Amino acid sequence: MDQRTETIKKRYDRSSSYYDWMDRMVSDSLREKAVLQAFGKVLEVGVGTGKSFPFYPEGCEVTAIDFSKGMLAQARKKISLAKVPVTLLEMDAQEMTFPDNTFDTVLATCVFCSVPDPVKGLKEVRRVCKPDGQIILLEHMRSENPLMGLLMDILNPISLYVIGSNINRKTMENIEAAGIQVSAMEEHRGKIVKLIVAKP
Repeated sequence: MDQRTETIKKRYDRSSSYYDWMDRMVSDSLREKAVLQAFGKVLEVGVGTGKSFPFYPEGCEVTAIDFSKGMLAQARKKISLAKVPVTLLEMDAQEMTFPDNTFDTVLATCVFCSVPDPVKGLKEVRRVCKPDGQIILLEHMRSENPLMGLLMDILNPISLYVIGSNINRKTMENIEAAGIQVSAMEEHRGKIVKLIVAKP
């Protein structure tokens, strides 16, 4: 694990016990809308504290990964809320150990703002998703409004230090760079939050 990844991991370990209190960018209803689209063998990348668990539809078999032991400890407390089997694994999204074409659905919510090399992580998402599978990304990103975007640039070092996440990532460009094909997209919160359904 490189130094950037280790630093971010420690920041998430540090904030894991109160992370749910801070994580208000994505509403439960929007998270539920994303998760309900999952099917089959599912990989949740960057599971965090497990806020998605109650929303998985029947028939899913979920493997959920995170590189933060602190986050996984919080997620373990929420497994009982899931109506489907969930397996938790400590793993870095940038270097997954799963074989190619393993999962029917790969899901991530507010993950690629914190992955140190987001394109590398997204390429891994594409690699482990079956060719006929789907990728669901619920992500916040840099505002398209010039003034708001500039403000996010100014505030980003604070967010990165305190939480470990970047608030000014150009995630749509990163998705394209990873070779992921967007099928549908919804925009929320002034286009800062996007719900993306894509093909590998």
